[in-house]
Amino acid sequence: MERYYIPFTKEMKKDYTILIPTMLPMHFKMIMGVLRTYGYKMELLEKSGPEITEVGLKYVHNDTCYPAILVIGQFIEALQSGAYDPHKTALMLFQTGGGCRASNYISLLRKALKKAGYDYVPVISFSFMGLEDHPGFKLSFSKIRGMLYGVLYGDLLMSLINQTRPYETDQGAAERLADHWCEILSKELGAGRVVSYRRVKKNYREMLRDFAAIEKSPRRAVKVGVVGEIFVKYSPLGNNDLERFLVSEGAETVVPGLMDFLLYCVYNGIVDYQLYKKNDIKYWGTKLAYRYLCGKKHHLIAVMKENGHFTPPTPFEDTVKMAEGYISHGTKMGEGWLLTAEMLELVHGGVKNIVCTQPFGCLPNHICGKGMMKPIKEKNPDVNIVAIDYDAGATKVNQENRLKLMLANAKTEKFVRF
Repeated sequence: MERYYIPFTKEMKKDYTILIPTMLPMHFKMIMGVLRTYGYKMELLEKSGPEITEVGLKYVHNDTCYPAILVIGQFIEALQSGAYDPHKTALMLFQTGGGCRASNYISLLRKALKKAGYDYVPVISFSFMGLEDHPGFKLSFSKIRGMLYGVLYGDLLMSLINQTRPYETDQGAAERLADHWCEILSKELGAGRVVSYRRVKKNYREMLRDFAAIEKSPRRAVKVGVVGEIFVKYSPLGNNDLERFLVSEGAETVVPGLMDFLLYCVYNGIVDYQLYKKNDIKYWGTKLAYRYLCGKKHHLIAVMKENGHFTPPTPFEDTVKMAEGYISHGTKMGEGWLLTAEMLELVHGGVKNIVCTQPFGCLPNHICGKGMMKPIKEKNPDVNIVAIDYDAGATKVNQENRLKLMLANAKTEKFVRF
């Protein structure tokens, strides 16, 4: 049967460059390090600016989800830039296979590529659901294991930057150190050998030691949590560099890690069995995967507690319980119940100011984010939550004015780090 898409073949693997869109640069650089071990030539697209949006709007309808406009715009801008040979370039999109508009990004991208004259460029669907078959790109346990370490490293670095940056005496020291470690870890993960878990935990301890050694001064900083749709929550391109703006206003940002989203996707398989009693074998496999991933996060938490200088993340099992009484675990379109649970996780952790980021018109986020603000505030009256829409037509000035108003109305005491 003829495929409706161009597969990425084994022959293409030899001389094609695979482009990846930006979202979490440090995480993705380490994931690329793992994949380079298996012979893939990969590059992360980090260019930002209004021209990305303009290119996206040229090839995608303006009613389309904002992250899709940005991702497609970034891909086509790269192909048009002359920096890559389009006949030797492939694109990679990460897909969960869920029910939100993000599952249609790959179809939108192929339609846009055809319109731009690049319909011959292969688009690789990176998905654990096996949505498409690409002979030249197959996932294996060793690849997944290596990428998992990349996610854990990325989450730790993100947390350490956020807990150090507002208090550093040498401005930019935390980011420079994170870039240094990202380069080391990317090379280590891509060195062509299996990385032992003992080595991973040793790296945790060394990273914590290095960040703890950065000179800091006591400063007052209001803690501000950031939640929302996965792309605009993490991507500086998608949220107009939200975290940097909040830090410039004297805040300490607190952002849940990517591991929680992976755990959310796995846990939803357990919920499916509980609700619909389907596929016993898949259920037990999912349960084992869930325990394995929770165990990895527990190890990271334990090492952070052992160091004693930084606040560790919340165990995912506790995050799951926090949603109870607010929203059903069966609500799993997009970020689903996890979005509500992450807001409650922040509240329980003493973070009373929360920015809920959402693409304009994103139904799952409007329900599970903006729609849950009222019940959360009713049970937690000292919480200050603001929902910020991100869209091609939204102005950065209006977004920043709303953020400044939230900070001016901060309802929690100010935190001081030493």
